Amino acid sequence: MRAKISYAVTAAVLVVYFVLVGSRGVLLIEAGTPLTVAFGVAVLILPVIGVWFLWKNTEFVRDANRLAAELGAEGGLPVDELKRLPSGRVDRDSADEVFARRKAETEAAPDDWRSWFRLAVAYHDARDTPRARKAMQRAIALRKISP
Repeated sequence: MRAKISYAVTAAVLVVYFVLVGSRGVLLIEAGTPLTVAFGVAVLILPVIGVWFLWKNTEFVRDANRLAAELGAEGGLPVDELKRLPSGRVDRDSADEVFARRKAETEAAPDDWRSWFRLAVAYHDARDTPRARKAMQRAIALRKISP
């Protein structure tokens, strides 16, 4: 729940920022000189890119949460079987062991979104965020095309 609140607050702050930046871009365009119009258009591009990025990120999180809920209802969510160090951090050897099993599971069923979801969790536990995101995107895409 804390992550959802943090995400919502961050998104709201970004939207306010985009509105402020956009209004400055409009003011520059209204000034009417070729230079201020060029700068105004350039300034307006930034909020457009930001809104697009925020939308895609929100869509990704929503879809991943939907998959987690569905997998949880099936009883298929991965169990946290990782060993932890006294500091609370995940033991690297433990994460590698779980990752190897998840990767083998995914290779055995490459069209199953559930195995890709569990692989994404294993990547996340191994602190490989880019691969975790790609694996989750694959799970989302497979779920959208499967019944």
